[in-house]
This record gives sequence, structure tokens and C-alpha cells, in this order.
Amino acid sequence: MSTPDGSTRGRRTPHWRTWTAGLDLAPFRPRLVDALKDYNRGRFFVDLAAGLTVGIVALPLAMAFAIASGVKPEAGLFTAIIAGFLISALGGSSVQIGGPAGAFIVIVYGIIEQYGLANLLISTVLAGALMFLLGLFKLGVLVRYIPVSIVIGFTNGIAVLIALSQLKDLFGLMPAHMPADFVGQIRTLWAHQHQFNVFAFGLGAATLALLFVWPRLFTSPRLTGSTRLERSLKMASRMPGPIVALVLLGTLTAALDLPVQTIGSKFGGIPQSLPGFEWPAFTWDGVRQLFMPTVTIALLGSIESLLCARVADNMADHPRHDPNQELMAQGVANVVAPFFGGIPATGTIARTVTNVRAGATSPVAGMVHALALLMIVLVAAPLAVHVPLPVLAGILLFVAWNMGEWHEFVRLRQFNFTYRTILVGTFVLTVVFDLTVAVEVGLVLACVFFIYRMSALFRVEAVAAPQGVWPAGTQVYQLYGALFFGAVGKVEVLAGQLPAGTRVLVLDLQRLVAMDTSGLDALMQLQRQLERQGRTLLLCRLNEQPMGLLHRSGQDARFGQGNVLPTVDLALQRAGEIVAG
Repeated sequence: MSTPDGSTRGRRTPHWRTWTAGLDLAPFRPRLVDALKDYNRGRFFVDLAAGLTVGIVALPLAMAFAIASGVKPEAGLFTAIIAGFLISALGGSSVQIGGPAGAFIVIVYGIIEQYGLANLLISTVLAGALMFLLGLFKLGVLVRYIPVSIVIGFTNGIAVLIALSQLKDLFGLMPAHMPADFVGQIRTLWAHQHQFNVFAFGLGAATLALLFVWPRLFTSPRLTGSTRLERSLKMASRMPGPIVALVLLGTLTAALDLPVQTIGSKFGGIPQSLPGFEWPAFTWDGVRQLFMPTVTIALLGSIESLLCARVADNMADHPRHDPNQELMAQGVANVVAPFFGGIPATGTIARTVTNVRAGATSPVAGMVHALALLMIVLVAAPLAVHVPLPVLAGILLFVAWNMGEWHEFVRLRQFNFTYRTILVGTFVLTVVFDLTVAVEVGLVLACVFFIYRMSALFRVEAVAAPQGVWPAGTQVYQLYGALFFGAVGKVEVLAGQLPAGTRVLVLDLQRLVAMDTSGLDALMQLQRQLERQGRTLLLCRLNEQPMGLLHRSGQDARFGQGNVLPTVDLALQRAGEIVAG
């Protein structure tokens, strides 16, 4: 309440306003809010068609991703429905589709193997909270600072691990336990080679062949669409390949009663309803040991979602995505989905590309895709018992092939040693160890190479003195580049390199673009060393950033009155005074 003098004494400021005072937080404004301003019936029907198309494509992928991750197929469907709806409704992209992703397969399987399913759900919730905070504090842009060589390296590594994880079902092997690590999987596959099932391999190979051939089957220029048959063939070609493989080969398996594993034989089918809310049991000790899984899920989910959104931006004529809003939406989705049996979710490139090509105009298409999956679960869940696991394995092998950027290995010879080392190193570490180690080592290598490169670019060069122009005993050097902790060695040795008889050293800093505190400390040490030798250090032509650092640190006064000058001429005049005095 205001006092008679108009002040607000006695009014209590809400705690959250006190905590957030001075923080530059991102506003929570989903892209859907702006998209609905000029929305109309025509756009709705376009989004409806696109959403239904993506829903059909997402059906086999959601189940396949879940099974490959070590959970039941319905977990993938529930994630695609719940998280997919929230990501579209709350996200910062107009066309991005969210849900379970192939990139998470290896991570999720490893977490379940080491910590158990309950701890996976807790890690996902914590990762969702972390992703929301990254977006809220406008840190989404930091994800873009990860070098492309690291992204390509771990993407190709994950693709290899996805393919390796599917060989068990492709060959029809049935080991009692499948390890999460690369070497363990190779050993297990080799130990169970005697279980090779020719029918399973045939179904998987047929799936792969169909997925590669189907998009090209009816694209012949001879098919003009002038006859009913040609029009029917063109219509059939628009059906997603994974659905065609699922229906045709699933029907063939059931009709011939082929001896292969199906969703029904391994998992007992899929529930014909959504699960209820369930609070996962957790303890503080359990949460503490989940730090690395949480960071891994948050990091990978952030990278995948923002990469996917950037791909969508380049394909469609829509407003560019808001990375902070996208991360907040991904965070909300990953917090909510685990309470309904879901697994980690992120932006999915394959389904987003399908959405864009289907003509989606707004996030409504992504919401329709989730609702379409919900209707399929409610109506057609009993049919899932006939889905053969080798067919799903073939679909995931196709996903792994498309996921990897294999041409980058061919192009390696075109790049420098640094790029090749980081890409190949990240790839090998992802395959042999895990994604967390790969990204950590990749980032360290990138930083080390960057520091080396920047230090190599920094130069200290002597300026030749015109005859009779400079005062006797004066030396002028120019500094080029950035004087930082990786380059200070070139300044520290300068005092010992000066010619005999030098009385004054002038450093021309016009081409010094930046300086950190280590660089400033190196200059101060140089000054003290010169003072002990009876010499004087003068600085001139400092740029804004080095001058600002000098002022803020209070070191300009320590250089002495008149020893930091704006021009070379004034510095030489000052040198003459010192030599003469």
C-alpha cells in the first residue's frame, strides 16, 4: 500500500522478482501464439494433412527407437504423443517435430544398463529442467559454439552404434543379455552366431531393400499420370516406406507363420490406452549419481533439437526458430513425459523434414501428428503384436545410414590436421567409449588447437628506424593479433632480445585486437624487468579493448605518468625526453 507521500513503504516485493532482478531472462512465448494470429481454414487443412503424414511415419520409428533403447515399444509411442505435442505447442520453431530420436538410443540403453529404468526417468526429468534453464537464461546460443567437426564425429559414431545394436534382431539372435558397450556387443554377437535365423535376416534385408528402392520406384518420367494405373502408382509412391515395409512384411510374417520374434512374442503387445501419471521413486543419493547421465541427455537433446531447427529453417520459408524458446519447450516435454512412461525426446530431423515437405505451415501440424499417433494407439494397438522385430531392425539400419554423414570421411583430405583429428577422434571415442567422453575430449582438443592457432597468429615484430629520426637508444616493436595466456611467452622474452644500448622500448599496439589479464600481466612483468635494467617501457595507440582493461585494472597508473600515449610520434617525443634527461 502507498503511503501519503506516494511512496511504497510497507509493500513487500515478491521473492521471485527479487531473485530475478537484473537477470536478462528469455520471455516464454511459443511460436504457436504468433502462428495463430492470421490462421485460417486453408492453412488448417494443409497442417492437418502434413500432421497425419508425419504421424504415419513416426509410428514405426517410435516403436523401433524404444525397443532399440531397451524399453517397451509403447514407451516410444507415449513419448512421441506427449512430448511431441508439447514440443510443437510450446516450441520456438514453426515446423519442428519432437519425439524419441535415434541419437538417444545408445545413451538411453547405456543408462538403463548401468542405472536402471527408474533412474533413466529421473535423469530425463532432471535433464528437462536443465534444458529449460538453458533456454530461460538465453544460453541456447552456446550450443552453436560446438565445432562442426565434433557434431559430425559423434553423429557418425552414434549411427554406427545404432546399426550395431540392430544386428541382433537382423540376424535373429537371442542372447540373454546384450551389453551396452561396443566391445561387449561384438563379443555377444560372435558368441551367439550359431543362432542365425535366415528368415529374420531375409525380412531385415527385404526391409532395407524396400526402403532404398521405394522412393525411386515410381519416379520414372514415363509415368505421366495419364492413366488410372499410373495415377494409382503415383499415389502409392507417396506412402511412407517404413509403413509399407511394416504392413507388407508384417502381413507376410503372419500369413506364413515365419519363426521370427515379433512385438507380441517379446513384449506381449501394446496397451490400448495412455498410461496414468506415476511418480518415480527417487532419493538424494540416487540423484547425485545421475549427474553425468543428466548432463549427457540435456547436452545431446539441446544439440539435436537446435540442429534440427536450423535444418528446418533452411528448408522452409518460415520465421527462423527461437533457440531459447525451443530449449524451454524441450525442457517442459522432457520433464512431463517420464511421468507417463516416456523416454528422452528431442527434435527429430527425419520427421521434421517430412513435415516440411508435406507443406506444414505452423506448429499445428506437429500437434496433429501427436494426436494422430494417439488415435492409432487407441484404435489399432492390437495389430502391433504382428510387427516383426527384424523389420524394425531394418528400418533402424536405414535410419542409421541416413543419419551418418559418411561423405565427410571422404572429404577429410580437404581439411587441415586439426579438423581431421577432432572429427576422427570424436568418432572413435563415441564408438569405443561413449558420447560423453567423446564430446569432452573433442571440446578439449578443439580448445587446445584453437589456443595453439591463436598463439601462432600473435606476432611481435621490430620496426626499422629511419636514419636519424628516432632518438638514440630507442627501439619500436609492433604487436599483432591477440595477447592472451597462450601467447604471453613471446612478450616475456622481449627484454632479453633488445640490442645493447637500448634505453627506451616503444610498443605500438594499434594491431593488438584483444588482450586478457594474462597478457596485461605479461606487459607489467616486462615493464618491471626493463626497470631493473634501467630501461623504460612506453605503450602507444591502444585499441578500445586493451585500453579498457588497462583502465579497469588500474595498471595504467603503474606505467608512469605520460608512458601510455595515443600516437607513435608522441611516444618517440617522450622517448627523446627520457634519453635526454
